[in-house]
Amino acid sequence: MKFWPFILGIVLLAGCARFQSEPISATQTAARFEQRTLADEVLRQYTQTNLHRVFQTWPPAKWDLETLTLAAFYFNPDLAVTRANYDSVTAGKITAAQRLNPTVSVSPVYNTTTAVPSPWLVTASLDVPIETAGKRGYRRAQAQHLSDAALFGLATAAWDIRAKLRRALLELWAAQESELLLRVQQAAQESIVRLLEKEQAAGGISPAEVTRERIALEQTRLARLDAESRRAQARVQLAGVIGLTPRAFDGIVISFEVFDQQPPELPTADARRRALFNRTDILGALADYSASESALQLEVAKQYPDIHLSPGYEFDQGDNKWGVGLSMELPILNHNRGPIAEAEARRVESAAKFNALQARVFGEIEIALAGSENARQKFAAAAGLVEQSQKQERATVEMFKAGEVSSQAVAAAKLESATAALAQLDARVKAQQTVTALEAALQSPLELPTSLLTPPTNQSHRP
Repeated sequence: MKFWPFILGIVLLAGCARFQSEPISATQTAARFEQRTLADEVLRQYTQTNLHRVFQTWPPAKWDLETLTLAAFYFNPDLAVTRANYDSVTAGKITAAQRLNPTVSVSPVYNTTTAVPSPWLVTASLDVPIETAGKRGYRRAQAQHLSDAALFGLATAAWDIRAKLRRALLELWAAQESELLLRVQQAAQESIVRLLEKEQAAGGISPAEVTRERIALEQTRLARLDAESRRAQARVQLAGVIGLTPRAFDGIVISFEVFDQQPPELPTADARRRALFNRTDILGALADYSASESALQLEVAKQYPDIHLSPGYEFDQGDNKWGVGLSMELPILNHNRGPIAEAEARRVESAAKFNALQARVFGEIEIALAGSENARQKFAAAAGLVEQSQKQERATVEMFKAGEVSSQAVAAAKLESATAALAQLDARVKAQQTVTALEAALQSPLELPTSLLTPPTNQSHRP
């Protein structure tokens, strides 16, 4: 029995956690970031798991919106921060579930004036705290609600990344298409300028008419250069949203088929109503409110003091004495009114935030719907304009073959078709922008299971 203190110490230490150092090196982190590529094998497993599709070759021949979305979920550093926050908040459930540890105290006393029967007086006591009024249950409920709110926050962050990715992809597609159409328009304008210069040389027109067309040609050239710059910037932006360097897209073919589709029909009133109730930020705000309610319940429960049982043993100069003590805090000077008032105020604040969020979501949905309807009308009008201009161009070409019109008329018809195509492209881009806004407002086209938000552990993600 003389070794029991050592045995008890070993048992207690065996259950202790040990610190493991994980230093961060800015140099190594930057190097790992630069080494990220879409050929990552863990990304392949992650994509196959969540798309329920087997890729025979990796990387795939084309990257579309869905595969790029998964790459963003896998690599995006902001989403990694939100994941870490969720893990941190979820760890709070362990703390909330912990029971209070008992404490032991030993007080040996040596009496120098008495040697018989023993000069020693030893008092040992054990304090066993007993929580009352369900405080532990309220703590656990609060921690669970906070964990739910963090999970919904993670899903909201994923939706934001999805919207940013779609916008970046749309900007890249719009810049590329604009550059191609501007090249066609520039070629038509160059043809017109050459014809006008010949006509001017023959004295048929004034220099002012040629100058006007030259200015228009230079404006088109500048617009094409601007489109090239936009394309380069959009490529960098797309890489940034995913969490890669622009070099990671070298040799990668991107599919823009999603933007070739007609704007979808507007959602029903039921779909809009569901968005007001089921958006992830709405659900997260509700979980935050539930957490504030549990916090208030906990503060109310703290009005009732905990009980402390104190069984003890006393060796009193040869006499063995046993006893049991009972203690509790006396709620005389305060009844925890201050913390209760703070918790009530936080609950009111949480309710106000929820109401403000729901009103903002309602506004976002209505704005997106109004913009979508307007964009659909413009898209239809632009499509009709393109059809008419192409029809006119074909007729002009036939008339030129028959010798009824000049080559200048053909060039003018081609310029008109190119201008109409640019107008249609602008309408298509605006229509797709409203689709992006509508998707973000309704959160409808993509389900986000938890597996999408927690990719496999990979060294490239570690600091």
